[in-house]
Amino acid sequence: MTGSERFQRLFPNLEVVPPEHRLPGLVEQSTWLCGGELLRWEGAIQRVLSPVCVPSHAGLKQAVIGSYPRLGAEQALAALAAAGAAWDHGGGLWPTMPVRRRLEHVEDFAARMARRRDEVVRLIMWEIGKTLPDARKEFDRTVAYIHDTVAAMKELDRASSRFEQNEGIVGQIRRSPLGVVLCMGPFNYPLNETFTTLIPALVMGNPVIFKPPKLGVLLHSPLLEDFRDAFPPGVVNTVYGDGETVVGPLMASGRLDVLAFIGTSRVADLLRRQHPQPHRLRCVLGLEAKNAAIVLPDADLDEAVAECVAGALSFNGQRCTALKLIFVHRSLAAEFNRRLVAAVDALRPGLPWDPGAQVTPLPETGKPQYLADLVADARARGAQVLNPDGGAVHGTYVHPAVLYPAAPGMRVFHEEQFGPVVPVVPYDDVEEPVRAIMESPYGQQASLFGRDPESVGRLVDRLVNQVCRVNVNAQCQRGPDAFPFTGRKDSAEGTLSVSDALRVFSIRTLAATRATGANKELFSRIVREGRGTFLSTDWLF
Repeated sequence: MTGSERFQRLFPNLEVVPPEHRLPGLVEQSTWLCGGELLRWEGAIQRVLSPVCVPSHAGLKQAVIGSYPRLGAEQALAALAAAGAAWDHGGGLWPTMPVRRRLEHVEDFAARMARRRDEVVRLIMWEIGKTLPDARKEFDRTVAYIHDTVAAMKELDRASSRFEQNEGIVGQIRRSPLGVVLCMGPFNYPLNETFTTLIPALVMGNPVIFKPPKLGVLLHSPLLEDFRDAFPPGVVNTVYGDGETVVGPLMASGRLDVLAFIGTSRVADLLRRQHPQPHRLRCVLGLEAKNAAIVLPDADLDEAVAECVAGALSFNGQRCTALKLIFVHRSLAAEFNRRLVAAVDALRPGLPWDPGAQVTPLPETGKPQYLADLVADARARGAQVLNPDGGAVHGTYVHPAVLYPAAPGMRVFHEEQFGPVVPVVPYDDVEEPVRAIMESPYGQQASLFGRDPESVGRLVDRLVNQVCRVNVNAQCQRGPDAFPFTGRKDSAEGTLSVSDALRVFSIRTLAATRATGANKELFSRIVREGRGTFLSTDWLF
């Protein structure tokens, strides 16, 4: 079967979708969560188009799968007021609640959420085109992240449940919440990445407003009742709609204390500038990356090719951690490319629920044309598309394209493609890729493939001062969640991991007194008689 025939058969009539993966109907989300209530919305709505196309007399059209509210500034400020009331200058129920009880609420939510697995997974497939195994993995990983965060909070609280005495001062040091948090996640991991900021923010005692990504709204709708029922009023609130309309007023109000945003540096800078007191705004940002792989002359090619294919094309390359530039020593280039093309050609196109599907349609409007432009620019500047049908577009589907030789004069060398385009750059001297990484505005991760201890060791030493994770004989990746996840330069601000996230959404505070007999007795009575929640020696199990 030719590539063209394969692509023509990619989008069948919806009647052939397996029943267990069909949507029961249009998902018309007509409510938003504010102040502990699901408020009905009667205003403008946003239609949701799936990356899954359906044949029609006019050609392929994206399937309409539902709608969500397009709220206005009034609703956004109402959500802010609800979160502000829950915070109440740090004196609200949630920020002053004992850690043990806050964790009970979070665990209650996790149990409720776990029952929504099939529903949420189905929506992940239809809304952003993620394969069934990856959608299930995202859901399960998110639930595991909640439990891991609870465990990390218990460990952090246990480490703080002691008094310290120094230079005649006795005190207890704990971490306290920062205030109202706005969480905005990305479309590629709309559940997991949103929750990696939302959950630690909640655990630390911060009320939250969260705006789902533009692509990936409906998959949160099954969880709205769970948020409402698991948390006190105002602790979790949602906003939907155009960012300029709903996020702009939130930032301009000056009443947000933390911005947790995963997206582009351009948008992050725009949001930060709208806050009237940006020096008071704590920012936790996950931004762009242009992660590079360096394949050294002594690399194990089987290993390097397998890791590079997975690193460049998992979820169609739509990951900030994806390998977006592959440098290969010229002596290996021909054989590396031969194996790379064979591995890419073996990837199976399909719809998210198709067994074995590895490359799926893209959800972003205009993305197929953008990628086609990148490929055209590279070809005009001397690159070739090495694999059969590379860069072919059929509706929302783009077949992976291997470009060689990629070079600095091409757009794809510098721009984060965030899609299935794999540029391979030949080099003669390892200083060439090292210099490219040094001069890049991004500094998230890099991958090294080689077996010589001296060469690899020296490169690790140089690259750890350019990026925040160097992967040796492995693709770039976020996990495990216990490891730090951050970036240098334009790639990130703040560190996200299970334990680090608790710290970025809190601040060290202490209660202290002179170590006189009377003051010691006062502190002892507060602790012994349970007269406060901050001063405590409770041990969380």
